Amino acid sequence: MVNRKSVLTACSAAIVVLMMTASGDAWVNASRSNHLTFTGPVALPGVTLARGTYIFELASPTSLDVVRVLSRDRSKVYFMGFTTPIQRSTGMPADRMVSLGEAPKGTPAPIMAWYPLGHSTGNKFIYGSEAN
Repeated sequence: MVNRKSVLTACSAAIVVLMMTASGDAWVNASRSNHLTFTGPVALPGVTLARGTYIFELASPTSLDVVRVLSRDRSKVYFMGFTTPIQRSTGMPADRMVSLGEAPKGTPAPIMAWYPLGHSTGNKFIYGSEAN
């Protein structure tokens, strides 16, 4: 027979775990979430983002390789995909959060990597044949 003290202990433990999970998620997203504004269209694998402001963030507190890109009001997810870790190059200014690749004239420049503000490592987006 289960006594009342055991039930209370189990419930308390469950609440602590839930609180730790929630606070961990808030910590990761707060430290690895940025609002980025683009003055012209840019591309991510499989999607073009029109000029505007977007939220770049880690999709999960337990995985640093899945990035999600949302509308400014969080109502729409434009991109969610796997990335690979990348070191910020030594010549790249600390306040620059993306690196852009080259694109043919008339097409949007691809975002090659996102570096969360204040971090020396970032997330390299996987395009085309790199995904295989």
